[in-house]
Amino acid sequence: MEKILELTNLVRETSFEIHKYFRFGHFEKVYENALVHRLRKKGLRIEQQVPMPVHDEDGTVLGDYVADLRINGELIVEVKAVKTLIPEHTAQILGYMRASDMKHGVLINFGSPLLQIKKFIL
Repeated sequence: MEKILELTNLVRETSFEIHKYFRFGHFEKVYENALVHRLRKKGLRIEQQVPMPVHDEDGTVLGDYVADLRINGELIVEVKAVKTLIPEHTAQILGYMRASDMKHGVLINFGSPLLQIKKFIL
């Protein structure tokens, strides 16, 4: 558990650095790419735009969703660049986590004057 907390803290600190440098007003992809670039420089294994199958309760694959980032195979990160986070964004990351069987997720919004970060644990 301590390992995932350290990973989450590193993602949070890096997000603050990015927000401080770029501020708000860029497209989501700029922030996503900046996060990938900086986290890779810190030695993390980052998968970007990861297709993940969505299964029905009997295991049938119903389709795929694409996670913005999967870090070290254990943390899903969803990046936003909107005025404020809304309940649909929370539902989106929770759905991604349930569908992929990932226990930890982080939702980051770079699009407001104050960086918004939410951590989720299933």
